[in-house]
Amino acid sequence: MLYGIVAAATALLLTALLAAALRRPARRLRLIERRSRREVPLSGGVAVVAVTGTVVAVKDWSSAGSGAGGLLAAAGAVALLGLADDAWRLRRRVLAGGTAVAALCVAPYAEAGVAAGLLGALWVVGVTLGFRGLDHADGLAGAVGVAAAFGVAACAAVDVMDGIAGLLSVLAAALTGFLLHNWHPARAGLGSCGSMAAGFVIAAGAVQVRAGFGMLESAGVLFALSALAGADVVLVLLSRRLAGRAAGRSGPDHLAHRLRRLGLTVPGITLLLGALAFCGVLVGVLAHAGWVGADALWWVAGVALLVVFALSRVPVYAPGRRVSPQVGAPLRVRNG
Repeated sequence: MLYGIVAAATALLLTALLAAALRRPARRLRLIERRSRREVPLSGGVAVVAVTGTVVAVKDWSSAGSGAGGLLAAAGAVALLGLADDAWRLRRRVLAGGTAVAALCVAPYAEAGVAAGLLGALWVVGVTLGFRGLDHADGLAGAVGVAAAFGVAACAAVDVMDGIAGLLSVLAAALTGFLLHNWHPARAGLGSCGSMAAGFVIAAGAVQVRAGFGMLESAGVLFALSALAGADVVLVLLSRRLAGRAAGRSGPDHLAHRLRRLGLTVPGITLLLGALAFCGVLVGVLAHAGWVGADALWWVAGVALLVVFALSRVPVYAPGRRVSPQVGAPLRVRNG
């Protein structure tokens, strides 16, 4: 318990320091995004991944028998894939394929069965790319990641899966340290390296925690733990489909872009969406622990659908309209 607190505090401090130290090298390597008409170096992702891996490796939580070591190794591979995307802008199918290979390597086939393990790997790919899509506004991916990581850590702690709980707790602390630089106006960005690695650890950790439970209820818990990312993916894909746009064609059509058009400030958007993500995570944790019934999970799905429907009515593709400089678009447009 004491070591866990020390590890989390260490991860928070080291990530804050490393994200600042790597800003200049990131600029020199042109690992940048443009937000609020400023070049934001993508030093946060490398800092989060490096610190999380180092702190967890020092403790060697993998000895707890919960698969944390394999999960950490697979997340490292996903982080490298994301870093390549930050540098060269890889195609979506390359990102999805590489993430799928990593997810298949850590799927809990023994506990859940082959079919459920394959479905879990598919879910991990979707959530990983969903977190990458959330990295379109200052503080958003970090705030949602903190809530989701703490939620999965709590679920793991309920089942005494110390390895997964420790890994997710350290990740949550590292993301908190990153937020010190990513709060609007951002001085460091997460990039695909950090957002994909964080999303992968959160999703794969949740799948391992729910392995062996009923498939339908597990699907509800998994959705609740990542409802905000799921809502953003559904909103973007649905709106592009209805507008006759290619799914891979980027545009100002994510959650934060639409809320910005409604007049909310960037910090206000992050706080609002972070609060919604926390509410979904809380329901997921309570349902996993058996403290609320499965009916509560339907409320999460209902609220998510309501948000998607309401924000889908906000026009974003009108000719001549541009994304707000407060939210900003990447300097090199992403596929998503």
